[in-house]
Amino acid sequence: MEPIQQIRSRTVVLPFTNIDTDQIIPARFLRTTTRVGLGKQLFADWRYGADGALKPEFALNRPEATGCAVLVAGRNFGCGSSREHAPWALLDYGIRAVISTEIADIFRSNSLKNGLVPIEVDELTSRWLLEHPGAEVTIDVASATLRLPDGSAVEFPLEAFVRYCLLNGTDQLGFLLSREREISAYELAARA
Repeated sequence: MEPIQQIRSRTVVLPFTNIDTDQIIPARFLRTTTRVGLGKQLFADWRYGADGALKPEFALNRPEATGCAVLVAGRNFGCGSSREHAPWALLDYGIRAVISTEIADIFRSNSLKNGLVPIEVDELTSRWLLEHPGAEVTIDVASATLRLPDGSAVEFPLEAFVRYCLLNGTDQLGFLLSREREISAYELAARA
């Protein structure tokens, strides 16, 4: 996982509520344990027609969505079954952060463990972002703030340990392994 200090990007907007993990990555694509290539199946049932062609009206298929690393969605993003493939697909596609007024707990946890930044904002901020697709935003992980185009900053919840992991490009296991020497010393002292 790469360290994340700041994400600066235009937004792509999916103004739907209750976007579940099966819509993010349909179950038929869960046969893999690798992350590579899952971005192609991201929102597959929404992005592609029955003939396999891209639907030009879908937000991610529009030319202005190219290069957007921040997805803005309606309330209750990532609900449904627990599947780590959902944040994997978003990351493989190029999405680095998801903004909503509510993000499902399990999706949030899976995202943070994989370097996808889930950001919960208030209704007013969400409404503005939903109404302004393509807005240039800056996400600062160290200060847990989302800066809007007008310069205003909105704080979002981010636990200290999670912030440490994102800033240092590690996960829980990587953090523990980095402390192996101290853990071994503690265990030796406890046995003595």
